[in-house]
Parts: sequence; structure tokens; C-alpha cells
Amino acid sequence: MVSQNVIEVRKRIAEAAYKSNRNPEDITLIGVTKTVSVLQIQELMQAGVTHLGENRVQDFVPKYAALEASNPTWHFIGHLQRNKTKQVVGKASLIHSIDSLDLAREIDKRAKQANRTANILVEINVANEPTKHGIPAESAKEFSKYIFELPNVRFCGLMCVAPFVENSEKNRSYFAKMRDLLRKNIFEKSVDNEKIMPYTHAPFTAGSELSMGMSNDFLIAIEEGATMVRIGTALVGKRM
Repeated sequence: MVSQNVIEVRKRIAEAAYKSNRNPEDITLIGVTKTVSVLQIQELMQAGVTHLGENRVQDFVPKYAALEASNPTWHFIGHLQRNKTKQVVGKASLIHSIDSLDLAREIDKRAKQANRTANILVEINVANEPTKHGIPAESAKEFSKYIFELPNVRFCGLMCVAPFVENSEKNRSYFAKMRDLLRKNIFEKSVDNEKIMPYTHAPFTAGSELSMGMSNDFLIAIEEGATMVRIGTALVGKRM
């Protein structure tokens, strides 16, 4: 079942990519592992999903340990508290959910201690939903300037969690807003050329990643420029 779901999702990713004149290989499929067992994760990996995304630190740490020998690429995609950054930095290849300067500074400190560079995305509350994390879109440009100054943090782009809607077309404007925010307001105007040059040791392109789109709306997200989609239900079915 999981392997067939992976085939179907990749087919849909390719269709959305071709529809928007993009290369499907430029879009990273992240299998969301929230409430997913290690056995199911292994099924995902056997089906070719090697990028995994976890929401909770208390679940991420044991799953990381259990699967370390298989060497997946881990993404931390949930809200991260400052007092738990030590458990994530050095293990997650990309942290998607930077939503405060205090958190960014803490990650910078932990990365320095580990003699690493932490790859991060800035989370945008693109629909200004009071129940969701992320910074307002209008603050993104100024916020990112501070991120660029942190020596052990590498700005890779933006992330959002769009509203849950029955009709995914309703989220198109939010995804387009994210694309324009990165390309026009941040990437072109705020990042100097030296800082945005891709680092050859990293699997992500500095300054140009857009993590947006989930099982219910990832096709629209891809059409509007997503480089990473975070898929759970469409791969492993509904979870508790």
C-alpha cells in the first residue's frame, strides 16, 4: 500500500511540475512521520522516500536513532522550542520552522558548539492565522536580515503551513504570495551574492527553497513554486 501511494504521489508531483514548466526532480518529497511507526518509515524508505519530516522533538530523537544506519535526510518541520534545539541541531539536515530571533540565535549557538552550519527556513504565517506559528509576511524582509548575520546559520528559504481547505484552489494566492516574498522581497533585495551562493557540502540551495504544500494542496503549491512538499496522509493514510 505504501509503495503504491508513493508511486501515485510522485506521479502527481510530476504532473504538477510539467503543468508549470518545471522539472519534477527539482521538487523534494518529504514524507511526514508524525505518529508514523519506525516500521512504516522503513516502508517509505524502501519505496524511495529518503527525506523524512518530523514535527515533535520527543518523537524525532528516537526515530533518528532507530534509523541512523539507513542515513535518511531528516527535516524538522514542527514548532521548535529553544530549550530543545540541542536535540535537533546536528541531526536534522534542515529546520523548517524558525519563527523568532531568539530561536535563531539559539540554533546559531548550538551549531557553533557542534562545529556545524545549521540549514534553516523562516516560517511565515502567510494567512495571519492566530492559532499558527510563523512571522507575519510583512516582517519577513527585516527578520531575514538578522538571520543573514548569524555566522553558523544558513538561510535556505521560507516555509508556510497554509489554511486547511476543502478546495485547494483557495490556497493558491497564499502560495503565490510566498513565492513572490522570497524572490522579490528577500532573495533579490536582501541577500548579498556571497551569502546566497550554494554550498557544495549542503543538499539544499541557499536562499531559494520554498517548503509549502501538504497532502490536500501540494499540487497547487508546486504550480506556484514549491521546491519541497510535506506529505503524510497521501503516503501512509490517515493517522490517529
